[in-house]
Amino acid sequence: MDPNLLYWKTEGQSFFSRLQTWFNLLDPALLLASEPEIHKAHTLLGKLEDLNKEDEAAVTLSLSSVHADSGAPLPLVFRPPAMLPLAGPLVVGSLLPHKTVKLALFWQFLLQNYCAGFNFAHRNRSSEQQGAKTSLRQLVLMAGTVSYTTCAGALPQIFMNQLNVRSPPIQNFCRSVLPIPLSAALAAFSVFAIRSEESETGIQVFDQHGNLVGISKAAGKQAVRETALSRAALFGTTAALPHLLLLLLKRTRLFQRSPLLVAPVRHVSAVLLLGLMLPVSFSLFPQLGTIKREELEEELQAGAAGPHLFYHRGL
Repeated sequence: MDPNLLYWKTEGQSFFSRLQTWFNLLDPALLLASEPEIHKAHTLLGKLEDLNKEDEAAVTLSLSSVHADSGAPLPLVFRPPAMLPLAGPLVVGSLLPHKTVKLALFWQFLLQNYCAGFNFAHRNRSSEQQGAKTSLRQLVLMAGTVSYTTCAGALPQIFMNQLNVRSPPIQNFCRSVLPIPLSAALAAFSVFAIRSEESETGIQVFDQHGNLVGISKAAGKQAVRETALSRAALFGTTAALPHLLLLLLKRTRLFQRSPLLVAPVRHVSAVLLLGLMLPVSFSLFPQLGTIKREELEEELQAGAAGPHLFYHRGL
């Protein structure tokens, strides 16, 4: 079992411990580390008994920059510390009240491309460890997922333009209410689609000592489901709370006298909420997930020791 997973096994089994860890892992300064530094930190993490407080920086660097299946550094733009600086502007752009369908499609395309890339980079790579490579089917599936989620994300603007909606209540519904469930649903769908291979072929499961037991489709389905729920919570909450905040602020005298404040408050609140929700959503489920022995396939239950087994959930 990878040193990153062994660390999550000992330190990341409660929500609050994971939350505290993720607040440290999302520091953008970690993006400045070089690949040799990352490899050194990952190697050091494999010697937990030798670590002390002075080595916490190495632990943080390894957890934030190394994939827990391959042991290789993650692509720079898809490391967790890069998500807020890169996805923040894209989330703001996708939630803007666009005037044309082209603008709505443009911002949705950028956001959905980044989300698909992030989901793919943080998938469970059990199949690759067995010798399989990224197939043409997977690449076509990614392109189809981006295309579908881009069009679906722009549906409110398409609906208003095609039907020539001029009613303020309906426009407000399409721009403020409809994007909330839509953002959550599309975020979950992207995870389900991009990581569908894990549900179909299975992922590696380990016993309590870190020994490989086998490949389980049940564990793969649970890993994808948990990740999809966490991503829906991330983007659904980020879409919902800025609109609720603006509804309250618009009733105040300050905003009634200065309506130009609405746009900057919307943008800033969306970025702040995304930043606050990132560690929360990443902490909802353990990185090293658990599955009951009786929920595994029959052929794995015989060789499994203990009531629970472990698997890498991905991110």
